Amino acid sequence: MRRLAAVDAISEAGNATIAAALRTLDLEGDGIASIRAALANGMGEPFAQAVEILAAARGRVIVTGIGKSGHISQKVAATFASTGTPSFFVHPSEASHGDLGMVTKDDVILAMSWSGETVELKNIITYSRRFAVPLIAMTSRADSALGKASDVVLELPRAKEACPHGLAPTTSTTMQLALGDCLAIALLEAKGFTARDFKVLHPGGSLGAQLKFVSDLMHKDERLPLVRDDSVMSEALVIMTEKSFGCLGVVDENGKLVGMITDGDLRRHMGPDLIKARAAEIMTRKPNTLPPNMLASAALEKFDALKRTQMFIVQGGKPVGIIHVHDLLRAGVV
Repeated sequence: MRRLAAVDAISEAGNATIAAALRTLDLEGDGIASIRAALANGMGEPFAQAVEILAAARGRVIVTGIGKSGHISQKVAATFASTGTPSFFVHPSEASHGDLGMVTKDDVILAMSWSGETVELKNIITYSRRFAVPLIAMTSRADSALGKASDVVLELPRAKEACPHGLAPTTSTTMQLALGDCLAIALLEAKGFTARDFKVLHPGGSLGAQLKFVSDLMHKDERLPLVRDDSVMSEALVIMTEKSFGCLGVVDENGKLVGMITDGDLRRHMGPDLIKARAAEIMTRKPNTLPPNMLASAALEKFDALKRTQMFIVQGGKPVGIIHVHDLLRAGVV
């Protein structure tokens, strides 16, 4: 009986824990939904103004805030920087002790404060007004000291914190983070920031591998297994064996890829006349190919969809490289 009572107690505690988690997600989800509604009704115009100011900045985006807003500010600054907008976080207290020297007239300041009355922001606000540094506020009160001093106010809707005491910043910081991401993605699109640009800023790790292009991984020049369409198969087979890709690219007199010979093609034409045949008689016409500027991750998806193990990279109709699925896997593309 005691054991059953203990199990029931654990079960009740577990149910309460799950209920708390679900309640938190519901409240934070409500906060995100309220931002969406605000952008469609009233906040849209200042949001567009903020993006325009940020995109036009000749310097950096300085993101600042303190406490939990400060932690969110650091993440937002990092997201800006990684998506093509030079940005860094300045701690408002450190700004008052010399770090204001990091801020120039070409910069834009994004200040985050839920109440808009954060005392530590006073000096950086004053500095921005004195030297005409554009100031964008992200706050829940447009009539606050921060809101009144700013050029543009992104007024976050009031929302209930997930904390049952209404004290720990939870829903509010989730909303700040979400609106910060909105700014970063809108800026990314406004600037035409591409996957190639993203790759330059993210060269390491698995993300770096995903952002490689097939041109970075392909075999080229003397490694290419190529024969002319009028080549005799006895000669073509020697090249196919030497290059070790298990295939041959067949080109016409202008060097354009017109076909491909694989092990499967050889099996289908196996017979005493195979070595006397011409490559054009054995090849599969219009083979699947890849462009050199295709992301490696997209190439791997195409390999999977077509059930292929190797493909030629073609530019202007001419083969410039070849890539094997193992090349993608060795590079860490998943």
